[in-house]
Amino acid sequence: MIPLLRVAVDTPLRRTFDYLPPLEGAVPVPGSRLRVPFGNRLLVGVVVSLENQSDVPEGKLKRISEVIDTHPVFDDALLKLLCWAGDYYHHPLGEVIATALPKLAREGASLAARREVWAATAAGREAHLAGEPQRAPKQRRLLHRLVAAAQTVDADALTAELPGWRDAARALAARGWASAAEAPAPSAAIVSNAAATALPTLSDEQAQAVERISQADPATFHAWLLHGITGSGKTEIYLRLAADTLARGRRVLVLVPEIGLTPQLVGRFAARFPDVPYAVLHSGLTDGERLAAWRAAHDGSARLVLGTRSAVFAPLPDLGLLIVDEEHDPSFKQQEGGFRYSARDLAVVRAQMLGVPIVLGSATPSLETLHNAALGRYTRLTLLRRAAAARPPVLRLLDLRAERVHAGLSTTAVTTMQQHLADGGQILVYINRRGYAPTLACTACGWIAPCQACDARMTVYRNAARLRCHHCGADRDLPRQCPTCGYAVKTVGQGTERVEETLGETFPGISIARLDRDVVRRSDELEAVMTRVASGAARILVGTQMVAKGHDFPAVTLAVVLNADQGLFNTDFRAAERLAQTIVQVAGRAGRGERGGLVLIQTEYPEHPLLTSLLDGGYDAFAKAALEERRAAGWPPFARLAALRASALQAAHAIAFLDAARALAAESMRRGDAPVRLLGPAPAAMARRADRHHAQLLIESTERSALHRFLAAWLPEVEALPAARRVRYALDVDPLELF
Repeated sequence: MIPLLRVAVDTPLRRTFDYLPPLEGAVPVPGSRLRVPFGNRLLVGVVVSLENQSDVPEGKLKRISEVIDTHPVFDDALLKLLCWAGDYYHHPLGEVIATALPKLAREGASLAARREVWAATAAGREAHLAGEPQRAPKQRRLLHRLVAAAQTVDADALTAELPGWRDAARALAARGWASAAEAPAPSAAIVSNAAATALPTLSDEQAQAVERISQADPATFHAWLLHGITGSGKTEIYLRLAADTLARGRRVLVLVPEIGLTPQLVGRFAARFPDVPYAVLHSGLTDGERLAAWRAAHDGSARLVLGTRSAVFAPLPDLGLLIVDEEHDPSFKQQEGGFRYSARDLAVVRAQMLGVPIVLGSATPSLETLHNAALGRYTRLTLLRRAAAARPPVLRLLDLRAERVHAGLSTTAVTTMQQHLADGGQILVYINRRGYAPTLACTACGWIAPCQACDARMTVYRNAARLRCHHCGADRDLPRQCPTCGYAVKTVGQGTERVEETLGETFPGISIARLDRDVVRRSDELEAVMTRVASGAARILVGTQMVAKGHDFPAVTLAVVLNADQGLFNTDFRAAERLAQTIVQVAGRAGRGERGGLVLIQTEYPEHPLLTSLLDGGYDAFAKAALEERRAAGWPPFARLAALRASALQAAHAIAFLDAARALAAESMRRGDAPVRLLGPAPAAMARRADRHHAQLLIESTERSALHRFLAAWLPEVEALPAARRVRYALDVDPLELF
């Protein structure tokens, strides 16, 4: 029986494809990459399985064009995870697998890193002895360098030593005096040259957490929720557990939600394990850097991998421990474009499949994670005290109804900032709005600067004299007067740029740093800001969500939360959870050193239950109340959700498609296929974005299995709808945001 290769190809089709094996050589094993004919193209695919028969007649089966790998890019366990993810998220397997590969690997780059080397031939050595080439000085210098080398010379070394050497090399090669070849490249795994740091003394809570986890069977799956207040020393526990795992000869994978947390965590791990090779994977790397780090993970030379969301697919052999830091962070969920998955949830599934422990750490665990702990699926370990005797910060509400406010800053906030600066403290100011102001308005006719492509107002960037849309990227000149009536225009509200300007005017001579996506686009820019703050060169840090995510600034004694009311009345059922997490995380940046910390929260609604529960009972009290509200309303984690989202150039087309999809679902429900509830369709909260009209249909069930049975039967029918050809649509399983 001729084996057939079942291949996943990077296409939006929800199926795999069967091919005949090569006429010569070994049959590729599952997890290997191939080049296969697909229509009139050659595409890179991955073998999913070997089969004995196909639904396609043998005479119509095509033969693969090329075997790329002699060893699989995915081992059996990782391939199993990818197949599981495709099934769970109801996404084409080819696109799922493509997500797990760096771009260059998707294009067929070799598993083994290779380097270009040059050497002089025997004829070249004779020519060199004869003084050749006499009339080509660049060729003569290059030939001399090659002859002088004991072995080959790296192309990179030649580029550094002899700029512009390529033309000379080609001329030497044409004369038979030099030749190029490929040689294995050294691993890209990084080895720190830092001196090993001394082990700090663990607090009783830290020691108990390490002991509990270490005493469990390391060859058995166990999910641990490390719920520690900010500054309680969760990272030190990660380090101790990683040390145990590395000592057993196994490897460690650490996930962080954003690039912003990577340098700090990498520094801690590199200092603790100076002799352990590691690799870093995140979106800020170039394609070549990402491929090199991925190769270091794949070949096992990197024993420790740290990365953001997609690093959950890092091909680490003999993985013994997974750590997800700031597990609550929404950045772990891919929410738009392509394969929509949760890296945190897939990390748990991967640990379960491998039979190894996973640690989920957070000061503000997601309500889903707390629910899993309450059900006994996860073991919760609590750290209630800060490390090194630091005290938790004091939280105070500032009632803006009773305050004089200038450019978003109340009088009390400014006075308190003056006191902390005079005492040598640093200050963090949080506002979740970029730009100078959220909008520009006319003082006469009421015109408000709209985005022409979105149902949104354009954000003012005064320093750049631009109006920009944060939803579609539209950009235009900042007008000096109203384009409708010609009267004067004014900015309304505050963003980070305006707050920075106001603070500069209020505190002249005080160095201020800003941290948001407008000033930090690359990891090196982020590190520069972090260095300024950590060194004390910047006394005040102003920023958006980026400042709230796990950074350790021991000198910060005051945190000020501006515009805390922004999330109090949001229609999204998760808005209260996100606001509570943000406030607690921002507050956690203050008072992490020897001095106590103070947090001022500006609000016009100081009696709001969310704020009062946070101040009176902390995050635990809020979470308990929020879970009861979710239970009563039947929202996750007490139900399972999926969202079918559609966009079209005309709103009617998006709604018509979702109406047709709902009709199919209603028919399926009448047949009794699955107990689900349909909500919508309805336009998105921002219906028009980037000149496309967006709408969604929610599918809800109290049973996960029932929801997935329904989706598996329903989606093929949805794809066949004539209306599907007029829209772009995608399914989001376990959506974090209801757009």
